[in-house]
Amino acid sequence: MKYIKVPMDIEKRSFEIITEELGEKNKLFTEQQAPVIKRLVHTTADFEYADITEFSEGVIEKAMEAIKGGSRIYCDTSMIVNGLSKKNLERFGCVPYSMVSDPEVAKIAKERGVTRSMVGMEKAAKDPETKIYLIGNAPTALFTLKELVEKGEVEKPALVIGVPVGFVGAAESKEALKEMKDIPYIITKGRKGGSTVAVAALHGILYQMYDRKDF
Repeated sequence: MKYIKVPMDIEKRSFEIITEELGEKNKLFTEQQAPVIKRLVHTTADFEYADITEFSEGVIEKAMEAIKGGSRIYCDTSMIVNGLSKKNLERFGCVPYSMVSDPEVAKIAKERGVTRSMVGMEKAAKDPETKIYLIGNAPTALFTLKELVEKGEVEKPALVIGVPVGFVGAAESKEALKEMKDIPYIITKGRKGGSTVAVAALHGILYQMYDRKDF
């Protein structure tokens, strides 16, 4: 049985199929939004992401500016950190990290009776070098970020990819993010999302910023 063996050829053919199957929906997205949508579909094999993904105005351009400017990238799971193309992010001076497994964060969360995601977000948001946030798991992290910004305790993020997955608070946290003024965001409406979706969304932006053949 013949099958494609070269990695980039597999990816190329996959994206050709995705483009074909999206059909008329391809026209719904800008030239910069389309690669993000297609990467989400590629990662999940779920074409519903073309219907539930929402971009704030100018978010792709603003995200690229933030990446080019260099930023620490806070991730609400270690899975997101592990899934990101760290080598290529570092070329722009961007470093992803997570704090949910930090012993001090775990200790404080237990003492206060809250999630580690909340405490981790509180610490990350106070870091002036952290301007990009990827939230794929914990709605409480997204709610906490919103509260901190509204209280004026932290600077407004340069980019928030808010795609927490689940049944408790996930959909609501994304709607809450949309209420924040002047915050560039990408969300997936409803319950769907996850760490792999957060990774795919950022890669959909990052991979537009250079010729991958040269990296």
